[in-house]
Amino acid sequence: MTNDPNKSAGSLLSDALAHVSSLVRSEVDLARAEVNENLKSAGVAIGMIVGAVVVALTALNILSAALVAALTEAGIPGGWSALIVGVVFAVIAYVMLQKGTNDLKLSSLAPTRTARNVKRDAQAVKEVYDDK
Repeated sequence: MTNDPNKSAGSLLSDALAHVSSLVRSEVDLARAEVNENLKSAGVAIGMIVGAVVVALTALNILSAALVAALTEAGIPGGWSALIVGVVFAVIAYVMLQKGTNDLKLSSLAPTRTARNVKRDAQAVKEVYDDK
């Protein structure tokens, strides 16, 4: 905006609306970019959860029998050996699942930078109009 004293109120209003429109478009573009970035992070987190399931199933199928056999050879009855092995693998799967779900919390997907910018812009506009 220029400080031309000969500008009409309509011209000033038109300039202000053009600036506000440009600002809104910029903020929408920023929000879109930030949401896309956060969705990519969510995709990685979902991949971790799927990976955790695959690892847990593979580990249970391959190592369970070997560990149960080893514990049985060490003198622990077969039933107790199987229970011990099952609990250990369940704990590992639980830890991996918690990590994946924590990375998917909605707060990590929200466009926080855009929200801060919109608040800052609103405050700046308010200060401009409060000064007049």
